[in-house]
Amino acid sequence: MESLKILIQKFKDGSIKEMWDEIKWMFSYGTKYKKEIVFYTLLGVFSTVMSLVSSVASKELINIVTGIQTNRAAEMVVLMVSMSLFSLLFSQAMSRITLKINIRIQNEIQADIFDKIIEVNWLDLSRYHGGDLLNRFTSDVGTVAGSAIGWVPDLIVNAFNFIATLCLILYYDPTMLFLTLANVPLMFLSSRVMMKRLRKFDMKVKEMNSEMMAFETETFSNIDSIKSFSLVQLFSDRLKGFQKKYKDVNLEYNWFSIKYNTLISLLGMVVSFTFYGWAVYRLWSGAINYGEMTLFLQQSSRMSSAFSALVSIIPSTISATISAKRLMEIIFLPKEPLNIKTSEYLESIQEEGFSLELEDVYFSYIENKNVLVSSSMKASPGEIVALVGPSGEGKTTMIRMFLGLITPNQGNAYLIDHEGKRYHLDASTRPLFAYVPQGNTIFSGTIAENLRMVKEDASDEEIIEALRSACAYEFVSKLEGGINAKIGARGQGLSEGQCQRIAIARALLRDAPILLLDEATSALDVTTERKVLNNIIVNHPNKTCIVTTHRPSVLNMCQRVYRVMDTKLTVLSEEESAKMAMDF
Repeated sequence: MESLKILIQKFKDGSIKEMWDEIKWMFSYGTKYKKEIVFYTLLGVFSTVMSLVSSVASKELINIVTGIQTNRAAEMVVLMVSMSLFSLLFSQAMSRITLKINIRIQNEIQADIFDKIIEVNWLDLSRYHGGDLLNRFTSDVGTVAGSAIGWVPDLIVNAFNFIATLCLILYYDPTMLFLTLANVPLMFLSSRVMMKRLRKFDMKVKEMNSEMMAFETETFSNIDSIKSFSLVQLFSDRLKGFQKKYKDVNLEYNWFSIKYNTLISLLGMVVSFTFYGWAVYRLWSGAINYGEMTLFLQQSSRMSSAFSALVSIIPSTISATISAKRLMEIIFLPKEPLNIKTSEYLESIQEEGFSLELEDVYFSYIENKNVLVSSSMKASPGEIVALVGPSGEGKTTMIRMFLGLITPNQGNAYLIDHEGKRYHLDASTRPLFAYVPQGNTIFSGTIAENLRMVKEDASDEEIIEALRSACAYEFVSKLEGGINAKIGARGQGLSEGQCQRIAIARALLRDAPILLLDEATSALDVTTERKVLNNIIVNHPNKTCIVTTHRPSVLNMCQRVYRVMDTKLTVLSEEESAKMAMDF
């Protein structure tokens, strides 16, 4: 009844179609695994049949022991032993098989959803915290995968179990059937009470887990800053705050469960005692024997469990739609525009080099809060172009625009080939860029593995050459293992300057025609910074190189310098650039 109320309410507020879309999307994955669903269904039906046969055999054995019948004793013993051994072997074999299937299916669904999330437009995806995304990707994907594959088998098997048990009781004693069905109203009551709270608690828990995971992700990724600013106690207190919220939600649910379970158990006891008393009376009156009485008691409990499982499919499906909604919210965000043919063509002519151009660009992350206004610039092959200006004025925003992560609200951002043909910057043009972002981007593993991320087939000689160009090979060669030296996450064991040089080497190994250095030399001393840029000029003369920096110490090496300030992009004259470098 409560399920119907929810559906009626959704129909009234116009969200019934949304829920139906969630169910269709979730179960669309199930259509890919029809064989597995049939296998699970047959497995469940077979297990039910085995249990019923075992119950009947148990009844017969009790009758034999009580002396009601003795002519089938040997047959029943063989049957019971055979069933026990078969059940043991069958359950162990099936646990192994089902585990393999479950892992494969969940991995495939998770990989598919991962790919869809990765394809989402960067600006839209960036509005979600990494911890929230991680929680949706792990917890919600697991829920959706389980429901998509298990819903049909659960429905069929539990329905079969319920009907088969009902038929078995009906066969031996029709009067016992009515008392068995007395549990049905209790199950409806369970559904009615639980349905209201289930969706509320499920959403609460999922949202709170996302908050918790976001906090944990942020904390552990900034552990050095937390320690440096002596914020350990602050973050410890914040964790305790999250734990209190978690405790409050779960205790609230637990208290509800205690009250609900107590009431249902009391009502169930009344029904069970009534059923038991009636069974004893039927036994005393000679209408049934001891074996049949045992069978009825077993099947009464079994039937209640089967009906309960059937009823629970409804709230579990509604709960799964919450997870589906949270995932659909992400994967149905706008996708990045990607033209594979254009991307392949551009890569085939990348040796000729490319220019970049911004033409009267306007951009804002938030409406009515401009980051760039009427801004234009150009960078050509063989040039180093600098972007300077105060922090937070838009230099990194321009880098994102070059990479096609964001697009202008107004104006144009172009890639220009050697024939002068223009291409709008988007995901199709991104393979032509090598990028060194701000901050530490080194992964755990060996130095060689970090570099081979951008070129899997790179030889050791190519890696060493890239490290030399980035002024990194001198210290790498002194490490135990050289380029195969192991380093921790975020370059643990190396200085910030060493990590930056490895990141620059990785970008150079990619050998893309356009190199973007976003504050990539901020941890280097001035001499090393100039040497790295000079190596790029000498060893890669046809590259288009754009450098964002707070330090104008290398400006005299740049062909043009643009200042980003007060939402405007302006080119500095040679005199202004020289004065800025001198003042620094």
